[in-house]
Amino acid sequence: MSLFSKLLGNAGVANPQELQKDYAFLLSDTETIEIGFKLIRDVFIFTNKRLILVDKQGITGSKVEYLSVGYKSISRFSIVTAGHLDLDAELRIWISSEVTPSIEKKFNKQVNVYDLQRILAQHVLG
Repeated sequence: MSLFSKLLGNAGVANPQELQKDYAFLLSDTETIEIGFKLIRDVFIFTNKRLILVDKQGITGSKVEYLSVGYKSISRFSIVTAGHLDLDAELRIWISSEVTPSIEKKFNKQVNVYDLQRILAQHVLG
C-alpha cells in the first residue's frame, strides 16, 4: 500500500499468514481467516464466521478495541467502485435495522471490491 493511500485512509489487502499469526488468539477452533485489510494501524478481518474490526486507539496504539460482527447481524451492505478520478472504493455495512451504515471503510484501487462483495454475499445471504 502506498504512503499516499495510507495517509488518505484507504485500506489495502493484508497478508493472510501475517493476520493469522497476529490475530489467532481472536479465532475460535473452527474459524479461519478468508481475507483481511489494513488501514494504517487498524485492521479488519473477514473470517468464515464473522467480521472482526481491530481499532488501535491513542497515540501509541496500545489500547485496542476488537469489534466482532456476526454475519447474521448484517442486514445489508453496499460497495462503491473507484472511478477514473477517484482514488478509492468504499464499503458500507448496516447492522440490524439501523438507518445509517454502522461500518464504512475506504479501499485503495489495489483492492478488488467485487471480491469483497462476493465474500459478504456468501456469508450474509448464504
